[in-house]
Amino acid sequence: QVTDLLFLDSGKKLVTCSKDKFIRVWDLDTQHCLQIVGGHHSEIWSMDVDPSEKFLVSGSADPELRVFRIRQSAEEGEDWNKWDALKLFGEIPRQSKERIQTIRFNKDGSLVACQVAGKTADIYRILDETEATRKAKRRLHRKKEKASAKAAAAEGNGSVIDPSPAQDSQNPTVVVTDVFKLLQVLRTSKKICSVAFSPSNPPKGCLATLSLSLNNNVLETYSVDNEKVSKMYSVEIHGHRSDIRSLALNSEDNLLMSTSHNAVKIWNPSTGDCLRTVDSGYGLCSAFVPGNRYGLIGTKTGTLEIIDINSGNSIDVIEAHAGSIRSIVLIPDEDGTVNARGFVTGSADHDVKFWEYQLVQKSDSDTKHLSVTNVRTLKMNDDVLAVSIGPTGKHIAVALLDCTVKVFFLDTLKFCLSLYGHKLPVLCMDISSDGALIVTGSADKNLKIWGMDFGDCHKSIFAHTDSVMDVKFVPKTHYMFSVGKDRTVKYWDADKFELLLTLEGHHAEVWCLAISSRGDFIVTGSHDRSIRRWDRTEEQLFIEEEREKRLEETFEADLDNAVEDRYGQKDDAPDEGSVGVPGKKTKETVTATDAIIDALDTAEEEEKRLNEQKKLQNTGEGTKSKPNVIMQGHSPSEYVLNAVSSVRPNDLEQALLSLPFSDALKLMAYLKEWSLIP
Repeated sequence: QVTDLLFLDSGKKLVTCSKDKFIRVWDLDTQHCLQIVGGHHSEIWSMDVDPSEKFLVSGSADPELRVFRIRQSAEEGEDWNKWDALKLFGEIPRQSKERIQTIRFNKDGSLVACQVAGKTADIYRILDETEATRKAKRRLHRKKEKASAKAAAAEGNGSVIDPSPAQDSQNPTVVVTDVFKLLQVLRTSKKICSVAFSPSNPPKGCLATLSLSLNNNVLETYSVDNEKVSKMYSVEIHGHRSDIRSLALNSEDNLLMSTSHNAVKIWNPSTGDCLRTVDSGYGLCSAFVPGNRYGLIGTKTGTLEIIDINSGNSIDVIEAHAGSIRSIVLIPDEDGTVNARGFVTGSADHDVKFWEYQLVQKSDSDTKHLSVTNVRTLKMNDDVLAVSIGPTGKHIAVALLDCTVKVFFLDTLKFCLSLYGHKLPVLCMDISSDGALIVTGSADKNLKIWGMDFGDCHKSIFAHTDSVMDVKFVPKTHYMFSVGKDRTVKYWDADKFELLLTLEGHHAEVWCLAISSRGDFIVTGSHDRSIRRWDRTEEQLFIEEEREKRLEETFEADLDNAVEDRYGQKDDAPDEGSVGVPGKKTKETVTATDAIIDALDTAEEEEKRLNEQKKLQNTGEGTKSKPNVIMQGHSPSEYVLNAVSSVRPNDLEQALLSLPFSDALKLMAYLKEWSLIP
């Protein structure tokens, strides 16, 4: 596995390091390896070169860094090998015993930071030639003083000491420790993920500005000087420290509420600014109270938290359920608007509870604040995973752990419909704005679209390659969005049962989504701790083009995971130092292979025609036959050569390797004739 790479000599050379403990230098013009450098005793994880391309520093799990000199010109030194680009300068002992993770030089090459896979980063200063020579002279002077003292002590004892070889004190040999000097050791409270020097000029009085990314999603920036490393500032508030479990937009679409492990954050969805951060429990679901002044949070411990949006404070915590609260849904009016009728919560304690708002006044305060009271409870036979209410408040749908969805009349709580067919529990659902359709998403990777009148399943769609985590209709339409653990967001037409778009961007499971009231943007939250906003554009969408694009992607994926690769005999791993083919089958290489095969078949037919014509002419029985128009007057050999020459050089090797054995033999028959072409 190649762990790092960089360019040298204005992009003419490429240097790579790998877990095989070697550094390789490649010539990009000839695409050959010029030099293989060993010396490391463990896997090499990172390397970097200074801006002047004088030094290359590499790091591994060894207790020292290895520094290499970079060849500056073809005439430099007689001790250089003709083709070598790197030469070992020396080794620098490290402070930490953990393996190196990142090595980075600053803008002017005067500092290098070596970050380990832990909580420390060593910062070294690179001395210029004058300072390095001065340091070497001091080192020699101290060495001479020690040798003189040792010789004097030996004379007193009557012993003889072999004199060490003398060195020129005016032109001493500069070693790596004379050039690289440990400046500071930076220690943090959390594990460091990556480091980077600022490319801009540092503030007055410091050598450089260094930024760190920590594994708790915090960014810290330090100023580096000769005396110490000082923290300048840190970015801690913006962004969640854990995965986002729920999202909710207010009625005006100008506030976004997100919940995670221990915090609720209020965002401006237009600018992406974090407006408030409120400490809370593990929020699994959330909703804005009508009026947009308060927010409701359902937690994993079964508590219902009410937060004040303006002040960013938690004003009440209610012990609502004995199990985790999985869903919060506001109760709409008959005209479809959401007013102060209350809301419904569904929990793992088998209860669906109905709540109403009320204003209460604390004994120690004159002001009133919002609270809620439980007015009805619907008992279920299994864990409640999701709850949805129709737009007119006529029906309530409850998804249970037994893989079914029960639909009740909201006013009387009498049973209405049972929706069954999923093989695994339903994790999410939504009812369309006209109340005609209900869509359910399950851990069985399927979306099912049902009619609300008779509970019949209109269509079952294999929607995602992993569990479907959330699904919502676009308001006043039958279009819908779904998200899943396969890291994708998908856009559907629920009337035609067609996939319109697949949106990729998240790096981990997507847990939740929220859609604006006008449907002009959606917001998704993921296990990668990011919140992404997707805007609707004015660009026209052609379903056929999207379908063809998906087919091409599927085709290329099948090429990468072909049956012979999955079930055929596996090749042995190449030996160390051997060369493998750096390519794979793609759509272009398959097309090129087909073109070569067609050319070989056409040339074979033409050769047969020419041979038959020659026989007939020799016997005097035949007349001249018409040549093949496709060959455009070329001979069979020239025609095949043109077909091979038309393949891009990058695809040629893989295209030739993909030829069937019989066609490869046909192609080889032309090689002798081609070799005679001047």
